[in-house]
Amino acid sequence: MRSLLLLVLVSVCWADHHLDNYTLNQDRVIHIQAENGPRLLVQAEQAKVFSHRGGNVTLPCKFYRNPSAFASGLHKIRIKWTKLTSDYLKEVDVFVSMGYHKKTYGGYQGRVFLKGGSDNDASLVITDLSLEDYGRYKCEVIEGLEDDTAVVALDLQGVVFPYSPRLGRYNLNFHEAQQACLEQDAMIASFDQLYEAWRSGLDWCNAGWLSDGSVQYPITRPREPCGGQNTVPGVRNYGFWDKEKSRYDVFCFTSNFNGRFYYLIYPTKLTYDEAVQACLNDGAQIAKVGQIFAAWKLLGYDRCDAGWLADGSVRYPISRPRRRCSPTEAAVRFVGFPDKKHKLYGVYCFRAYN
Repeated sequence: MRSLLLLVLVSVCWADHHLDNYTLNQDRVIHIQAENGPRLLVQAEQAKVFSHRGGNVTLPCKFYRNPSAFASGLHKIRIKWTKLTSDYLKEVDVFVSMGYHKKTYGGYQGRVFLKGGSDNDASLVITDLSLEDYGRYKCEVIEGLEDDTAVVALDLQGVVFPYSPRLGRYNLNFHEAQQACLEQDAMIASFDQLYEAWRSGLDWCNAGWLSDGSVQYPITRPREPCGGQNTVPGVRNYGFWDKEKSRYDVFCFTSNFNGRFYYLIYPTKLTYDEAVQACLNDGAQIAKVGQIFAAWKLLGYDRCDAGWLADGSVRYPISRPRRRCSPTEAAVRFVGFPDKKHKLYGVYCFRAYN
């Protein structure tokens, strides 16, 4: 009997001892969560949003606070939006808000504001989108010593096109490539944009600069002069080259335009200078390469007449392939860079809307 009583007492003591330990451990877990868990959480409902040049877009961002962690209410909430560079090494300030104090930076001035749909809404509205607005944006919310971030990608509807100047193939260093795209109402394309263009069928055998400083080219139909006939389709990567000394073509990107692109009906064919003047006389300007590609890709523009463009090239857009007019594929056909003084062609004009 004494042995049985001793056994019961040992069992009870063992159970009480381990129950205390279990409670202590559970309290310890909760305590750690309260101390080290996320007091402030920032989330983007969408990882990527889509729009087009001239449009408006909302970059989604909301923050969630642990009420007990901020019970004192002494800290003001600071919301900061920045744009990430393609290599993620730098951030460009876009917008900062703290209470009634707000500041907008650079080319975003007058075009951005917080949506403010709710107390925890940090979403940013960007109006009158430009090509340069394309990219990844970081939403950062700061309260006291706590902060968290979310990243949203802004993608633009548009078209990627290869470009080389009058001098011919492989004549642009990186900085000249950037400028060449700007002069044609475009910007140097990103890898993501080139990749999407390749998925949509872009096939081009000349290597070109991209915005991250790499040199690549898209192949949908492997063949001997373009990496080999037995290779798989894909975006071929030459790697990163000297931005000053290395020379390649460039891939440009453009989007919707706010204006009218058209072939000028004129009684005679024109030299380049006559073409420029004819567009001016019509209340327009001679069109740029980016504009003919945008009209062709985004508006389905189709014209089987070769015409001058601003860079001195002659091209024509075909969206409905037919005999004598790009019979095998829809494309912007390239005639070349003819003699500006002696060769005669039509002209494509562009009239911007105010």
